[in-house]
Amino acid sequence: MAAPNDDLTTFRSHAPGYWPQDAMADWDSHQWQLKNRVNTLTDLEQHIELTDVERAGVLLAGNKLAMSVTPHFFNLIDADDPDCPIRRQIVPRLEEGWTAPEEMADPCGEDSHMPVPGLVHRYPDRVLFLVTDRCASYCRYCTRSRVVSGVGEQQLETQWEAAFEYLEKTPQVRDVLLSGGDPLLFSDAKLEKILSRLHAIPHIQFVRIGSRIPIFLPQRITPALCEMLKKYHPLFISIHTNHPKELTTEVQEALGRLADAGVPLGNQSVLLKGVNDSVEVQKALVHKLLMCRVRPYYLYQCDLIKGSSHLRTSVSKGLEIIEGLRGHTTGYAIPQFVIDGPGGGGKIPLNPDYILQRDHEKVTLRNYEGETFTYPEPSEAPESDLIALKEQSACCS
Repeated sequence: MAAPNDDLTTFRSHAPGYWPQDAMADWDSHQWQLKNRVNTLTDLEQHIELTDVERAGVLLAGNKLAMSVTPHFFNLIDADDPDCPIRRQIVPRLEEGWTAPEEMADPCGEDSHMPVPGLVHRYPDRVLFLVTDRCASYCRYCTRSRVVSGVGEQQLETQWEAAFEYLEKTPQVRDVLLSGGDPLLFSDAKLEKILSRLHAIPHIQFVRIGSRIPIFLPQRITPALCEMLKKYHPLFISIHTNHPKELTTEVQEALGRLADAGVPLGNQSVLLKGVNDSVEVQKALVHKLLMCRVRPYYLYQCDLIKGSSHLRTSVSKGLEIIEGLRGHTTGYAIPQFVIDGPGGGGKIPLNPDYILQRDHEKVTLRNYEGETFTYPEPSEAPESDLIALKEQSACCS
């Protein structure tokens, strides 16, 4: 069954979609969703007709990054469109097997910044804690495909006690980001064990969770999970949404439960060719995010991960999109466009050129409409004027 071509601004459910009506009895169970993921070529071909490029990509997927898609997310695929933006994100393609000269296994240089296995300390006051190598579904442009899904070049090794001891003995760390893989795949009890251990370290001021579970598996965001998370504020969650179609009614409700639990939500998108590389799609996405009480946070230039060249855009495309948003929608809706410096340079912000000229006297600027404005730099009052003002002040006293 072909998924309808949605209006980009509409929230709707796609269930049961490709599944029989009797599946609805268990549809809201995240355990059922995980058990019934599309994992094999046979599973795929039961629902959609693959192109030769996709079929070859699926056959190669077991050598790089496993394929797995929840029924909820699979329903967003347009079976009649090989260029469907959802399909491009999760169905392997032959191009994944080709490595461009500039691509790397570890484009963010995480492995070289690990004081203990599983803990990345690249910025002075914050760390990345890789707590699992599994996700509900696997994005074909995954930055950590070398360790995620169990079939990559490496195995994720997290030394839990060594990581906690490092955090306890490193007082400059005030911010811990839990990622992987996806931490929200853990049971409530296992996740709470990690959060409570971090919460007990006095110098850790807040914890963040990076997750695509609210998008891939909104059924996991249960009232019980939200009640548990409330105990560990300040706690932030960064979700990962790339296309407005991903924001379904189920996702909107799941994000609402998190927001009602007091969890600040931000979104991180990856700029992807044929997925979200237009101002129209990005504007629809950020507007729907705000309606879900999610602040657009980052728009990432796609990392130089092996086999990603068919999904990467030019840097100028990202700048074009930011310029198409700035001034044309609220500032709350505009993410920061960034490149993760290849090899471990960290996030580098990029903006369109709004400064036309600058010297010690003035800055010449242009606005979103192309109009030019001059802003003078601060002037220092002459000594003679200050003396005169002082004398005037004395006369008034």
